[in-house]
Amino acid sequence: MATSAKLGIVQDVQPARLEPADLLTPEELASRLKVPKSWVFEQTRGRAKIRNKSPLPCIRLGKYLRFSWVAVCVWMSENSR
Repeated sequence: MATSAKLGIVQDVQPARLEPADLLTPEELASRLKVPKSWVFEQTRGRAKIRNKSPLPCIRLGKYLRFSWVAVCVWMSENSR
């Protein structure tokens, strides 16, 4: 694509990789945020959309929840008042 080359767009950009060490359990996330574990679970439920436009981002692995610390930090910055 000549247009993208003219604009200086890099086309070999790799998406950010999520390493297993970057995944947090609900307990670990609650500890980092200094909130109760129940608050973490409440923010991931479907009904959380009623109170705020974007619920806490999570990765669902069957019945297990995991969190990307980077995604949570972005979520906090977007939802800070």
